[in-house]
Amino acid sequence: MNGTIQDQYSTGLSRNNIERALVAAGKDLDRLAPADLGLLEDFHTMGRYATSQLADLAQISSASEVLDAGSGVGGTARYVADRYGCRVTAVDLTDEYCETNRWLNGLVGLDDRISVRQADVTELPLADSTFDVAISQHVQMNVADKARLYSETRRVLKEGGRLAMWDITIENGGELGYPLPWADHPARSHLVTPAELRSAVESAGFAVEAWNDLTDQAAALMQAMLAQPANPLGLHAFVTDFRRKAENLTQALADGRLRAVQAVCVR
Repeated sequence: MNGTIQDQYSTGLSRNNIERALVAAGKDLDRLAPADLGLLEDFHTMGRYATSQLADLAQISSASEVLDAGSGVGGTARYVADRYGCRVTAVDLTDEYCETNRWLNGLVGLDDRISVRQADVTELPLADSTFDVAISQHVQMNVADKARLYSETRRVLKEGGRLAMWDITIENGGELGYPLPWADHPARSHLVTPAELRSAVESAGFAVEAWNDLTDQAAALMQAMLAQPANPLGLHAFVTDFRRKAENLTQALADGRLRAVQAVCVR
């Protein structure tokens, strides 16, 4: 699995391209605030809007120990650390994303609150019962072994801890157009139906507290985003062929082949 995911996301250009995009947008890298990164760091459907909604639902506070599992370049970790003032551990398999994450944390002065670890989310190098909240946004689509993914997440959560999920699922029999943001071709995509995803989470020992279908909202927001004029700041800065990937995702959400699920589950 590791090589496949690394191949999907590594370009060798993430940091350089993000730096170039920030400069092109008129940002001063010596005086950068967390909010300056908002448009280019949230690598999931509905971006920052989805992250803020999910964080509210997860009941994060300043005292929370938070795991950002599958952190990418760290947008969710920085948003949570900045908004709530809590400590966050960010885990991602792609070394390039981890390095970019650390660099961005330093630029915006959050490196004292965020610890970045390169690791597989199905084999977390973290102690049992460590976290109050685990956030997982658009990660399971790349993970075939969902039982292992959620059992590992449950292991590192404290009793009563919450798993906050924002995920894409597939309707039965849906044929998809590729590339998509998480997969350039079908072999890299491990989508399941909403019912199968819920079953995987419950089988790992979680109780579902909230399970919301936000497909219509996701499609509308993605359509609005694609209609916006070009901006130097955006996921296209470091995600190869992002426009086409986003268009394929948006069309599949709009016609119901894909479903967007927001959930909070309790250990």
